[in-house]
Parts: sequence; structure tokens; C-alpha cells
Amino acid sequence: MDRKLLSLLNRRLRIAMEIGRIKKEMRGKIYDPGREREVIGKLKIENKGPLKNESLRKIFSLIIKVCRQSQIEMF
Repeated sequence: MDRKLLSLLNRRLRIAMEIGRIKKEMRGKIYDPGREREVIGKLKIENKGPLKNESLRKIFSLIIKVCRQSQIEMF
């Protein structure tokens, strides 16, 4: 399970890096707090537990932060 999670996290990061490349080309903003709230909000709706929503928010906030940092490093 941990290997699968690691694989999915790396896949998400590669996609975030590609999005960062596109944002750079289009001179887009890296950080969009509304988008982050939207992503986490949708996940909370899908969450059926036992993971608590506050834990979910913390985990995904960190994942998003790491992805965003990879985009910043591209600029």
C-alpha cells in the first residue's frame, strides 16, 4: 500500500510540474488559494472516513504545498 501511495504521489508531482511549465509559458499564477480550497473541499465531500477531515486537510495541504514548490522552482 505504501509503495502504491508513493507511486501516486510521484505521479501527482510530475503532473504538477507539467502544469507549472504551462503556467510559466502562459505567465500564470503559481498560487491560487481558491483552487486549493476547492480541491480540499471536494476531497472532504468524498471522504467516508475513518480519516478525519482535519487530518485530510493537513495531509493534502502539505501535498499541494510540495507540488506548488516544485512549480516555483521552475520559475
